[in-house]
This record gives sequence, structure tokens and C-alpha cells, in this order.
Amino acid sequence: MHTDAIEALTALRTDEGRALLDLLAEHDAADELSLATRLRREHPQELIAAALTQSRLRQRGRAKFGADADRMFFTANGLEQSTRTSVADHRAVRLAAAGVRRAIDLCCGIGGDALALARAGIAVHAVDLDPPTCAVARANAEALGLADLITVECADATAVDPSGYDAALIDPARRTARGRTFDPESYAPPFSFLTTLAARVPAGAAKVAPGIPHEIVPAGMEAEWVSDRGDVKEAVLWWGGLARAGLRATLLPGGAELTSGVVRQAPVGPMRRYLYEPDGAVIRAHLVSEVSELVDGNLVDETIAYLTSDRLVHTAFASVYEITDVLPFNLKRLKALLRERGVGTLTVKKRGSAVEPEEVRRRVRPTGPNAATVLLTRVAGAPTMLIGHPVSDSG
Repeated sequence: MHTDAIEALTALRTDEGRALLDLLAEHDAADELSLATRLRREHPQELIAAALTQSRLRQRGRAKFGADADRMFFTANGLEQSTRTSVADHRAVRLAAAGVRRAIDLCCGIGGDALALARAGIAVHAVDLDPPTCAVARANAEALGLADLITVECADATAVDPSGYDAALIDPARRTARGRTFDPESYAPPFSFLTTLAARVPAGAAKVAPGIPHEIVPAGMEAEWVSDRGDVKEAVLWWGGLARAGLRATLLPGGAELTSGVVRQAPVGPMRRYLYEPDGAVIRAHLVSEVSELVDGNLVDETIAYLTSDRLVHTAFASVYEITDVLPFNLKRLKALLRERGVGTLTVKKRGSAVEPEEVRRRVRPTGPNAATVLLTRVAGAPTMLIGHPVSDSG
């Protein structure tokens, strides 16, 4: 299996393979059968199949890697688990600013982080256990002109000597044969290996699942949660010379950061004119109380991460809605209200509600020229519908 994957990659990197990939760069998946039939007149069937697969992966890869994806090589698992360029660049800038010049990248995958580190001027030794993945990482370093700064070793991350490097980056596998694991000790390498690595390398960063329990973060490490355009992508534990104090939420692409040294509970109070929905990274970092202070607000319910205030404050750390109606949960009443107001474009959001947005839209069947947002949540423990509209940054 490994041999077949590596041979397919080798074939795609020949002149014939590259020409095929160029030809298929913008192909439509619906046309693959006719394309394959036509191409068989001039190319081996195995190469055509490999090129079609790689072309599909490159098209998907643009969401993470932008224009670089058209020159890169992927495996399906490698693409799914790779770090997107915006997140990798954010981390690489931090390492470079701290003076890191040589880094070891353990569990490197197809090389997303290694590429960003190299572009920041850092020499990288990338390590992964899977031979085809290592072959793809090497191919990507060469394809993007970074092979002089990236070396790739196929080895067990726990068996490699990390001494002599300024910093280490580790991205343990968070999937088992049964799928995604939420037990940090089921990572590969296990979470406990982080303590061993931190003792051997003066500085570093470990990527972990965003849902990692705060209480297991080792003392002295900084925990950072990173979102990109509103989607939480990862949590990172920083140690040594790269660690800063406390908890941090970082919002990309702008790079806004919110920090705190302690976790505090925001006050709970009545529903007001504006509703604030904190970014997912803020929620994961337990920094909702900091946003509450920014907007002079309070929680609508002690268990729900929705804030409310009479002040309109534009902040990167939360989306804001002007609320026109606060109603007990009742879909018949919602349907009647939307019909009365001619609402045909309905955005449904939820937090703390078991009702799915699709079910709401199906049952209320909105029609009309106007738009509205309904937020299904709890206010002071009671199931509630908040109706309003988003407030733009321009006010």
C-alpha cells in the first residue's frame, strides 16, 4: 500500500504527470468518466487515476492553502488534518519573532506548518511516521522552492532526538481506528509525551484539540485557542521561551488577541437591546467575561455564552445583533410573526437549544421580501426566541 502511494506520487512528478495535472487543474468531477476515456489513448490508466485524484484534492486544498494548492501534493487524510496557511503563518511569525532559527516539526503531516516555518526563515527538520506522508511533505517542500530549509525524516516522533533545536512543534494524531478521539492520552504520541518533549527542548508548541480540558494544561504553559473567520481551528500549548502568561484567544485573519490570567464568570442579568455572540475561540478560552466587560454587558443565562447590553460596541471578539423581540419558544407564534413582517430570508442560530435550525425553517416556511435572524436559546433558564438582525461594523 505504501509502495503504491509513493509510486503514484513519483509518477505525478514526472513531466508526463505534471502535464496531466495541469490539464486537469479546473476539471469538473462530473466529466471524469469521459475525460478518463479520452486520456487513456495517450496515458497509462494508473497515472490518469492518480492525476484525477490529485486534481480533486488540489481543488479542495485551495480552501486551506490558496494558490499554493495548485502546486502542492496531497493525500486525502493529509489534507483533512493539515494546518491551513493562515494558522500556520500565525504560528511561524511567533516563532521567528522569538528568535527561533532551527525547529523540529514532529508529526509533520504533509508539511503545512513546516512550509510556513521555512517561509519565515526557519530551518525545519520535519518528522512523520507514515512513509507516503513523508514523501508528500518532501514533494511539497520542493514544489514551493523550500527544500533548502526543510529536511524530512520518516520516524517515530518519540524516538527522534530533539536536542539541539531552538524549538519544537508537535501535532499529535487525534484519530484512532475508530475515528476522532477526545481522550488526550489516546493521541499519538500521547499527551503525556508533551512533558518529556518540553523538558528536552527549550521552547515549543503542541497542537491539541480545541476541547481540551483546561485543568490538564501543564503548569507554566500558555494555552491559545485560534479561530479563522469565526471557525475554531485548534488549540496550542506553548512552553518555555515561547510561552506568554495565561489564556489567549486569537482571531484570524486580523490577529486580534484577548488574554487573561484567570477564568472568571461573567455576571448574569436581564435581556437588553443588543445580543453579543462571542467568537468560538473566546468561548473555548473561557474569556467570555472579558468580552462582557468590553461591552458593559451580562450573560442572558448562566450556562449560555450569549451576552447582552444596552450599549452598541463593535468588537472583533463577538458578533452583535439588535434584538427587536424576546419571546417564549413557540414555533407557531414565530411563524405568525414572520408572516406578519414578510420575512422570507430567515437566519436561525442556536445555543442551548435542542431544536435544529433546519427544523425551524421547515416548520415556519418563511416567505416575503424581508430578512430576520432568530436565535434560539435560554434566557434565565427559559427556552426563548430572540428575533432581530445583525449590526454591521459600520453601524
